[in-house]
Order: sequence, then structure tokens, then C-alpha cells
Amino acid sequence: MGDYSKALEFYEEDLEITKKALPSNHPDLAVSHLNFVACYEKMGDCTTALKALKNAYQIQQKAFEEGNLAFASTYSWFGRVYRSIKDYSKSLDYFEKCLTIVQQTLPERHPNQAITYSNIGDVHRLMGDYEKAILFHRNFFS
Repeated sequence: MGDYSKALEFYEEDLEITKKALPSNHPDLAVSHLNFVACYEKMGDCTTALKALKNAYQIQQKAFEEGNLAFASTYSWFGRVYRSIKDYSKSLDYFEKCLTIVQQTLPERHPNQAITYSNIGDVHRLMGDYEKAILFHRNFFS
């Protein structure tokens, strides 16, 4: 477990196959790019993770209307990566975009809402705003 270099090899192979099989705006291509993000973020290569995220986002913009649930995952990844590089303002913006979509598209009390509340609370904690952090973490538990 944790062999991200090997995972990247498989994801690269997957991306090449997907590019040959599907049109350039197919949502599965965005998913392929998001797979890279997970690896690069875990490896601490946030610059490359952001490039992959931007690729995924551009594909999603062609494939979906803004507000589609697919964007929630991408916004969440943007939030995570920006949190990793301590750009808390951008991180918070993306987690809030994610929360808006999740609230509009998923049932109340969906686990993705709880996770997003927790992520927002974590960013507030890292920014030193402990009162807001507590509020969002309480939403996580309710």
C-alpha cells in the first residue's frame, strides 16, 4: 500500500487508453485526471496535482453545466490541495463551492456534506478561527 509511483504508471496507462476510446470532453477523462490528483497530493507534489485538477475541471466545464455534482469532487480536491500548500483562503473558497453543490444535489445528511463541513472546519482551525471551526465541526456531527 502507498506505492504511488506504481499507481501513477497505471493511471497514465488508463489515461492513454481513455483518450483513444473517448471524445476529448468525455467526463471519464476528468475522472482519469482526478486519479492523478490523489496520487500527487499524497506524494506532496501539489504543483502537479493542481495541473491535473485544472485539466479535470476544464473537461468538466465542457461536459457539464456548472452546479453538476461532478464538480463537487473537483472543488473538494482543489480545497485539499490548497490546504496542503497552506493557501487557506483558496482552500476555503473551493470547499464552500463544494458544499453549495452538495447541499443542492444530495439528500440532507449525506456523508459528503459531513465530510465537507469537516474540511471547512479544518481550514478555519488552521486559520486560527476556532469559533467557526467548532461550528462547522458541529455540523459534521449533526
